[in-house]
Amino acid sequence: EDGRGNREGTRLIRLALPLCAALLLTGCIEKIAESRVKSALLDAGLSERNSSCMAERMVDRLSISQLRKLENLKPRKGEPVKPTTLRGYVERVRRVGDVEVLTVTSSSAAICAVGLD
Repeated sequence: EDGRGNREGTRLIRLALPLCAALLLTGCIEKIAESRVKSALLDAGLSERNSSCMAERMVDRLSISQLRKLENLKPRKGEPVKPTTLRGYVERVRRVGDVEVLTVTSSSAAICAVGLD
């Protein structure tokens, strides 16, 4: 044997390691994003169950910049700090001005509210 098999194996490992690291990092980032979205939903007054369900769906469907828009939702003057219903939360999301964010949030709220998750 000329030793090429060993060099090719080493080269394959060198190529595979960064790919594996990137895949693991992507999974970690998604879990962190899901945790942050869930916390933001809880802070907005949604239940633990709805927050978990909605965060899981929303992280898969929205970009990081769209999720940040949701994190920055604030009540208008005279509104309660936290919406008292899912519908109230969706109404606040409408103010973000992003149709995709509104669509994903409202469909997630509906699916999670009826327990189809």
